[in-house]
Amino acid sequence: MTHTTDTAGAAVPAQLFTHLDSAGQARMVDVTNKVPTVRSATAAGFVRCGTTVIAALRDGTAPKGDVLAVARIAGIQGAKKTADLLPLAHVIGVHGAVVDLTVEDDGVRITATVRTADRTGVEMEAFTAVSVAALAVVDMVKGLDKSVTIENVRLLAKSGGKSGDWLRAEI
Repeated sequence: MTHTTDTAGAAVPAQLFTHLDSAGQARMVDVTNKVPTVRSATAAGFVRCGTTVIAALRDGTAPKGDVLAVARIAGIQGAKKTADLLPLAHVIGVHGAVVDLTVEDDGVRITATVRTADRTGVEMEAFTAVSVAALAVVDMVKGLDKSVTIENVRLLAKSGGKSGDWLRAEI
């Protein structure tokens, strides 16, 4: 049996990679026979910004307009378009998407929670929501500061599905 390693360095049998067929070729997993269940996932990320950008966000003077509103809508749209961006992701119903952006002293914290009642999870949709919202922030403020960075995009929690609930230990 072929093995690879996970991020912790543990051996993982190749057959556990559900997106590979017996010849090792990429395939979309068939979820036709799975029963839809309620699922949710929350992801987060951070856009590090300089003081000029933070001041503009706080006083509403960003030249391109309401940065947080645009980023929030972009994140929700990103969640709904995940299957268009990731070739092996399933088209699922995004039944709920909340994208929160908080201006902090050194940047913008982004958290997205996506919910569905479907056959597969919404982790990728939550990741995409955060990533697209972060890209929208960068796009809206790049004229003020070209050094902004997107950092620490990660899954915080997921619930539902065969693997059950999971919560990141260090949020």
